[in-house]
Amino acid sequence: MYRFVILALLLVSLVGCDQASKHYAVTHWKNQPPQSYLGDVFRIHYAENPGAFLSLAAGLPRAARFWLLTVMNAAVLAGVGWFLLFRRDVDRMTFAALGLILAGGIGNLIDRVRLDGIVIDFLNVGIGGVRTGIFNVADIAITAGFLMLVPIMFASQPSETPPQPASSSESS
Repeated sequence: MYRFVILALLLVSLVGCDQASKHYAVTHWKNQPPQSYLGDVFRIHYAENPGAFLSLAAGLPRAARFWLLTVMNAAVLAGVGWFLLFRRDVDRMTFAALGLILAGGIGNLIDRVRLDGIVIDFLNVGIGGVRTGIFNVADIAITAGFLMLVPIMFASQPSETPPQPASSSESS
């Protein structure tokens, strides 16, 4: 029950913030020029992204994008959700990381379903010519989740090799 409550709170809060921020972006920044803040470190730049991260797969045919970015994404997210709810051996850090990835994935999936394959993006950061792609709150959650998983994936695991029998030296 505890696991379900924590996951539900994470999903409701993050998906809610993501969808609210995208609604604000559509109503206030669509068809507006980019806005720059803090010496152009932070930009608001409304964009409709038909692709994935950094517009990957945006050039694929519409049907291919649907199957890859909507159907396959939904299947993977369902698997992550199932894993988080029913696997009892997941440590807290992994649970939090996968929960962030799930929440961000659901936020972007809602856009794809509601907006015919499009995701609303509106944030950009950088210094000079070194800038991120345009992203959204869901992308922040996904990225944070992946960054939390990196040390987990590379942590040294205790060796599971069985002990070797001691060799005996008998003289004949």
